[in-house]
Amino acid sequence: MNTDSTYRKILQQYWGYDDFRPLQLDIIRSVGNGEDTLGLMPTGGGKSITFQVPTLAMEGLCLVVTPLIALMKDQVENLRRKGIKAEAIYTGMSRERVENAYNKCIYGGYKFLYISPERLTTELFRHFLDCVKVCLIAIDEAHCISQWGYDFRPSYQRIAEIREFLPEVPILALTATATPEVVQDIQDKLSFRHKNVFRKSFYRDNLHYIVRKVGNKSVYLKFMLSKELGCTIVYARSRNTTETLAKELREAGFSADYFHAGLSFEEKEKRQNLWKDDQIRIIVCTNAFGMGIDKPNVRLVIHYDMPDSLEAYYQEAGRAGRDGLSSYAVLLHSDGDSASARRRLSSAFPEPDYIRKVYDKLAYYFEIPEGGGQDKSYPFNLFEFTRAYSLNSKYVLSSIEILSLSGYIDFVDENENSSRVSLLVDRRSLYDLSLGSDFLDQVLETLLRLYSGLFSSYAYISEEEIAAYMENTDQKRVYDALILLAKMGVISYIPFKRLPLIKYNYPRIAGNKLKIKSSVYEDRRKRYSDKIENMIYYVEDDSVCRSKKLQYYFGEKDTDSCGKCDVCARKKAESNPVKIRERVDVLLSKGPISLNSLINQIGISSQKVVVTYVRMLIDEGILLLQDDLLIKKAK
Repeated sequence: MNTDSTYRKILQQYWGYDDFRPLQLDIIRSVGNGEDTLGLMPTGGGKSITFQVPTLAMEGLCLVVTPLIALMKDQVENLRRKGIKAEAIYTGMSRERVENAYNKCIYGGYKFLYISPERLTTELFRHFLDCVKVCLIAIDEAHCISQWGYDFRPSYQRIAEIREFLPEVPILALTATATPEVVQDIQDKLSFRHKNVFRKSFYRDNLHYIVRKVGNKSVYLKFMLSKELGCTIVYARSRNTTETLAKELREAGFSADYFHAGLSFEEKEKRQNLWKDDQIRIIVCTNAFGMGIDKPNVRLVIHYDMPDSLEAYYQEAGRAGRDGLSSYAVLLHSDGDSASARRRLSSAFPEPDYIRKVYDKLAYYFEIPEGGGQDKSYPFNLFEFTRAYSLNSKYVLSSIEILSLSGYIDFVDENENSSRVSLLVDRRSLYDLSLGSDFLDQVLETLLRLYSGLFSSYAYISEEEIAAYMENTDQKRVYDALILLAKMGVISYIPFKRLPLIKYNYPRIAGNKLKIKSSVYEDRRKRYSDKIENMIYYVEDDSVCRSKKLQYYFGEKDTDSCGKCDVCARKKAESNPVKIRERVDVLLSKGPISLNSLINQIGISSQKVVVTYVRMLIDEGILLLQDDLLIKKAK
């Protein structure tokens, strides 16, 4: 059995830290003792350390199940930089690349395999399990396994099936955001041998939660960014908003760029790295940005639009101040925002007849007859589909999600269709070719070394793999070389493209025969509505400390007010008689005002101080009371 000193030595050797953060060592001990464990740690709490350290102390491989390709690549890259062998397998990789990754893990002494949940039920993965010693199963974003969670993913339900093949291997489930019922559900879904939860308080003592009710968000955003000069994330709901805001900010002289799921992989990497390296100060983004990005010096997270749930808000706001220094999470709120949030309920849960209509139209689009399509996957272009049938894209995506939850289809949103290459010249002609470039010769030679079957048909290739094999080059240069070889008539090259996949789990039936369970539709609709209402309460009610509200929502009762949020700051100001009198003077100087209006604008809790001060001003002849209005005398 490993000791605390062993774990600390590993931490020091690879991460350079002398000791663990609170809760990390408790979770590591639990995992090291072979216990199924749920770690509930807020964003920035160092979740990855809790499975990486014990794995390095054990014999065998850690399977890390995570839903996002960007997060996988980021963590694998970080481990490799520390000299730790890690690999990732995700949807869209060619079979050849997948087999190569599995072989590395079997024969190469690899310690970590990051894998998407969709891969867990494949025959190839099951065969891999027979060939490798797994010491730990780590599940990131574990709330995705619960239908009560804010980001439920049907593919996560498959994780529990691994237990049938690895019954003795401990599971470590990790999440930053889970209500008490989700905590219970995660353990049930993963068949924990006994309940075992480690919780870290949701209180962030360095984070100031602020809600600003403003008329013009764009103007206030620029004002705020001019006051707080640190690294910033601005979250917006739509891609168009991110692009528009980033442009406005650049025109106003700020260092800013945008990020959303519609960008190419290369553009995402470029912008993300520029921001991480502090070459761009402000990134305006959708919630596609930030997962797994460990940037400690974010001083400000601004929500330009209201999220759908407190879970999403807490996780995104929590990307501020991971270094422990004072930071701000600001949510901008305008008239109409709450009504807009409530309207999102109808787009998230279209009428059942609309869902049936989408199911039928998908079959027409893919040309699948009744009784056909089972176990087949189809690339899905949302724009083409909605244009062809005059459908609303939001309603279509929500319908697809409900069809997926009902089991009829699987929807893989982060699919990457690998590039393909075939040779247009025969072997004999190939050796007589004069390409006029040593680099083109090297690219062609590398293609022949890495991939088979190029002369007879298309082979799936990876520009990243070619660049790594050649050394001293990059993916972009390889891509440009392949384009040039295609123009020269040497190869046929089909670059990769990102399209989601829709897989039919059962033979296609007529839409009017679909059965949608209440657990998938009515129950989830009610929970979604409750989450929106909790979010609206957080924003609109300014009588209770913001931090206290969040802690209560996540199951922490009887907590103290933070003393830092906008509500606490206002109450402090209202309890200071000098400040109250100063505010009264400012309001009186603007013109006649009723006593009730004066009290309402300053705050009902300060009523006694306001009334006493107004009476004094009347007695001293500074104020006149006329027709229920207070009028300041001219000097």
